[in-house]
Amino acid sequence: MAMASVVGETERQDLIRKVLKAQPFVTVRDLVSLTNASPATVRRDIDKLNEAGEVRKVFGGIASVEPAAARERLSARPFDENRMLAVDAKKAIAAEAERLCRDGDSLIVHGGTTCYLFGVLLARRAVKIFTNSMPLAAALAETGTCHLTVAGGELHREPGILQMRDEDLLTVYASKFFVGAQGIGPDGVMESHPLLVRSVEMLIPRTDKVVVLADSRKFSIRPRHVVFGLGRIGTLITDDGLSDQDARMLEDEGVTVVVASAR
Repeated sequence: MAMASVVGETERQDLIRKVLKAQPFVTVRDLVSLTNASPATVRRDIDKLNEAGEVRKVFGGIASVEPAAARERLSARPFDENRMLAVDAKKAIAAEAERLCRDGDSLIVHGGTTCYLFGVLLARRAVKIFTNSMPLAAALAETGTCHLTVAGGELHREPGILQMRDEDLLTVYASKFFVGAQGIGPDGVMESHPLLVRSVEMLIPRTDKVVVLADSRKFSIRPRHVVFGLGRIGTLITDDGLSDQDARMLEDEGVTVVVASAR
């Protein structure tokens, strides 16, 4: 994510504004990397933008001042756009998720960009994968040697998923279900696309353990639909931008938290 040094205060703050338009939450660490400025300098920029009402200063970074509906639209980007956000964090999360897999495992891998990066790492592993992700299925079909089963049903191109029927799942069972999230909060894992909500609800009964792959930005996003509560999560893998408050929220619900370093 690093860029050439941005020296001037105006240039730094313009870059901060631009980044915040692309995503609803940015950590101080991300801004240090983006501007090549010191943490102290970045925090002074944040204070000035906060005082001017252009950003909201929150624990660990800054958040958009746009209304919740606008923030939700940002969170519901199509697959090809979303895959360009927080790439380093997603790759680190995917690597940690692969460590949970053993040869011979049967796995369900849901749609979404972080799950895609994770699934690609399993391409030549001796595992069985069931997925409703069209991008992942295409990648594994082209380069993989793993056992692959693809969900049947209608293709929905924007989220990149195949919408299943109940009867398609009669023979599907896995030890672990890897799933992403558009948002995470006290009420649980959330999505704004109803097709994603329905597909997760159909797949959860087909697994022993739910593993959520979600970068720390997702804790500042509140889509409209709660898919399942925090207590249903077995393990959550995120990046080191996770706040202490959100870590405590998860631990209070008995969630095992794995923090991946994106550095």
